[in-house]
Amino acid sequence: MSTVAEIKTMLMKGKAKDVEALVTKALQEGISPATILNEGLLAGMGEIGEKFKKNEVYVPEVLIAARAMKAGMAVLKPKLLEAKVQPRGTVVIGTVKGDLHDIGKNLVGMMLEGAGFQVIDAGIDVPPEKFLDLARTHKAQIIGCSALLTTTMTNMKAVVDAVKNSDLKGKVKIMVGGAPVTQAFCDEIGADGYAPDAASAADLAKRLAG
Repeated sequence: MSTVAEIKTMLMKGKAKDVEALVTKALQEGISPATILNEGLLAGMGEIGEKFKKNEVYVPEVLIAARAMKAGMAVLKPKLLEAKVQPRGTVVIGTVKGDLHDIGKNLVGMMLEGAGFQVIDAGIDVPPEKFLDLARTHKAQIIGCSALLTTTMTNMKAVVDAVKNSDLKGKVKIMVGGAPVTQAFCDEIGADGYAPDAASAADLAKRLAG
């Protein structure tokens, strides 16, 4: 088995130390940082995402795979920068104003990183202005809003309206998700996309980023 294939396998098993060592080994073997990223780390996370969608693995497995990916990325990131490998795009994520839940948001963040995006985490209880400021600062293509309460999901509309009434109109797409959120609600508030789970959110971001 090639070193890159081993990286993918160990990542899916959640073996952070092994992934770290194998990324170092692959670099020593002269394998390009882009190949290690795409065919090792991202391929492994992509497969975990597919399994998660089919209920073949659950949140704990996703979390340990994401941790293994982070370990590999810590070794790889400086080399990617040297090789000028660009992320797929930048996404600002956050839980909307009034809502303090972050497990779903954090899982989406991991899946987005696993799909090759740079993720800017705005945290919880995020007002519309903060989403916009971060999107401007980091030149993000997408804002991802999460809510777990029916009382706070209405604040997603405030984010959509803020973008539409700003210089970011037409430049930044908005995706929404969370337990009470539906495709119908997404359409009603004028957001660009809805995802029912973290793995689907990564697929949606790929489509929105073009």
